[in-house]
Amino acid sequence: MLLVKFRMLKLIPSHILLISLCLFFIGGIDSYAFFQESTNTTIDYKQYKGEVLDSNSKKPLVFASLSLENSNISSITNVDGKFSLKIPENITNGMIKISFLGYKTRTINLNQFKTSKNKILLDIAVTELSEISISAPKDAKELVLETLAKKGENYFQEPILMTAFYRESIKKRRKNISLSEAVVNIYKAPYSSVRRDAVELYKARKSTNYSKMDTLALKLQGGPFNALYVDVIKYPEYVFNKEYLKHYVFTFNHSTRINDKLIYVINFKQADNVEDPMYQGKLFIDADKKILISAIYSLNITDKRKAAKMFVRRKPEKALVWPTKIAYRVDYIEKNNKWYYGYSNAMLEFKVDWDYRWFNSVYSMSCEMAVTDWVKNTNKTMPKGKDKLKTSIILGDEADGFSDPDFWGEYNIIEPDKSIESAIKKIKRKLKKRN
Repeated sequence: MLLVKFRMLKLIPSHILLISLCLFFIGGIDSYAFFQESTNTTIDYKQYKGEVLDSNSKKPLVFASLSLENSNISSITNVDGKFSLKIPENITNGMIKISFLGYKTRTINLNQFKTSKNKILLDIAVTELSEISISAPKDAKELVLETLAKKGENYFQEPILMTAFYRESIKKRRKNISLSEAVVNIYKAPYSSVRRDAVELYKARKSTNYSKMDTLALKLQGGPFNALYVDVIKYPEYVFNKEYLKHYVFTFNHSTRINDKLIYVINFKQADNVEDPMYQGKLFIDADKKILISAIYSLNITDKRKAAKMFVRRKPEKALVWPTKIAYRVDYIEKNNKWYYGYSNAMLEFKVDWDYRWFNSVYSMSCEMAVTDWVKNTNKTMPKGKDKLKTSIILGDEADGFSDPDFWGEYNIIEPDKSIESAIKKIKRKLKKRN
């Protein structure tokens, strides 16, 4: 068994975000874990599908945000730029806002949307150099510190109950071997509170596809927490704890725009004299109010054996397992001049080297979560007992299996990318033949 756990690094190997990987010997088991479910969901929504593209190159814009104004309904594009947005049928005259980092935001009347094949083009936002030079602060590190200090001012300070869509997948080279999806409820604590967020599983499904040629089964431990703890504003201790800030070097990269606001792009990396692996990446900070609106970063893997100890929890005795890439992303959404967690993902690539084989195996594991709706948690309710997910959850062990296309009902989800969509179709065809 190989058990991998996504974890967020502090400075020492014992403190890293949740990713846990398990490699199980399966010895030739032919496993297709799909189960049909019957649902009685009443369809009282209308679904709009399409893609968001760069207006010039026509390339897809990955993780572009779509939201219905004057509501909390939102969705996000997948790695192919495709989206699916479900809106209640009683809403007919709303406005859809489409935004993407570095591009001009567009607002389109809902009446202009078709049920499918919507093509939305966004223009790159150009920032005048004179504007940057006039307002740019002198110290990048001080800007980051000020941004972290203002979380009580700029982010939600009341309990929020979020609905989110979560997906995790495992691939052997380009072949999908495991996929799990879930709709979860996130009991989001105020950003200034030390109280940690809680998660409740509402609906889930899974697939596994291990052929007779496979000798390992993999499991990802942590489930939705793998994505949730990437929220560096709520959980700065994992990356930007004050104790570790002195080990980072912060520099200005360039500036851009989002939603017509000037955004500073800050590079950060570990200092040259620091040996333990730390993070490197980019922070996108609102120039006016000092708000972190996005962060993209990865772990600097300098020692593969040390990195393996951080992430691999269990493995076969005669196999060497080490990560080759570990990356994270988090995006925040604005509502009524306050910001909150909207989307995040985590990705891990690793190699398995067997003592008795000429060639090693390459695996990749990824998870992503997008908030699709939220309401104020006025009663400050929290999940109790078995309803509250543990951070050690393995989602594949909790889910029942894939079902019909209407499984998710009215819930907004992230459209599957081409590779996942293809894998689902292949396995469904095989199931149909068996039946």
